[in-house]
Amino acid sequence: MNLLKQTKELCKIYEIHPARSKGQNFLIKEDVYQKIIESADLQKNDTVLEVGPGLGFLTTKLAEKVKRVVAVELDDKLAKILQMGIHASDIKNAEIINDDILTASFEPLLNRKGEYKIVANLPYNITSIFLRKFLSEIEHKPKMMVLLLQKEVVERIMAKPGQMSLLAVSAQFYTKAEKIADVPASAFWPQPKVDSAIIKLNVGTGHCPVHKKDEKKFFRLVKIGFSAKRKQLQKNLSAGLHIEQDKIKEILKKNNLNEKVRAQELSLDDWRDLYDSLF
Repeated sequence: MNLLKQTKELCKIYEIHPARSKGQNFLIKEDVYQKIIESADLQKNDTVLEVGPGLGFLTTKLAEKVKRVVAVELDDKLAKILQMGIHASDIKNAEIINDDILTASFEPLLNRKGEYKIVANLPYNITSIFLRKFLSEIEHKPKMMVLLLQKEVVERIMAKPGQMSLLAVSAQFYTKAEKIADVPASAFWPQPKVDSAIIKLNVGTGHCPVHKKDEKKFFRLVKIGFSAKRKQLQKNLSAGLHIEQDKIKEILKKNNLNEKVRAQELSLDDWRDLYDSLF
């Protein structure tokens, strides 16, 4: 039975009506699942956190490869179906958690402080908050993330100076990003309006231009810089840091930056130099 037919039959049996508000677009292409699995470089002793497991196709494939899978599903009905499916398949190393990954107490989910990976067909509507939580807010960060995301978001993460954003700065600060493959909208049911892409984020191998203790101050500077996207950087910094514009212009010139430069034109090294000059 192909995955599309299987997905539709399961939805019919359990009266599942995919909700766009929850980002419920089920992946129905076997080759895409295979690319996700291969990209994660899974080992027998790995612990994997899966977010938004849906009908459990990826969960089952992960459980075959690793020591433990913790799958977190927000939807109550889907979580119950997953529980039944895991028990029926006699899968011993997968645990289904019915909770919101964005608000759940994190350590109890994994029940350990060891290394783990995140592998997920992530609901589009939580992408930014999810990345912020697992890259900057929690202390127990994953070793790696392999995520199926909206293609536009993947391109924003991997942007170069000229197209940088707060998301790009944050992701490149903490990780080394690699785009694995594009995934067309036709690989999902129901079919979304946008294409997707698989991205691999090796956490802890990013640029990290400042010491860990200075991260909050560094990102405060970056957020101020991007606070008004159409304004010149010197105006944003002057207003946000309460420093006269002439002083900001001097600092920009000192760091070989044009006084009319905008935040999206700066590299991570440029932000580091600005940070060093201002703090």
